[in-house]
Amino acid sequence: MALYILYLWATIGVGAPNSWATSILAGPAAFVPIAVYLGLGIALAVRPGTARTGAGMLIGLGIFLLLGGGLCVGALAQTRI
Repeated sequence: MALYILYLWATIGVGAPNSWATSILAGPAAFVPIAVYLGLGIALAVRPGTARTGAGMLIGLGIFLLLGGGLCVGALAQTRI
């Protein structure tokens, strides 16, 4: 849930018609929260004291990708051309 909140908070301006959304960085900005989360999860997973937390974060990232992809495909399947 925290990754969804982080992702939506960080990319709130991508869909809005403002100067930041039309810049060249609007596309790659969508991947920054995921990269930060992945880096933090790996960093925590390699340390013995926080290995369980890091592993949980990495598992959560997999669930995020599965659920996000499913929601995206579901939304695209409902659109009419």
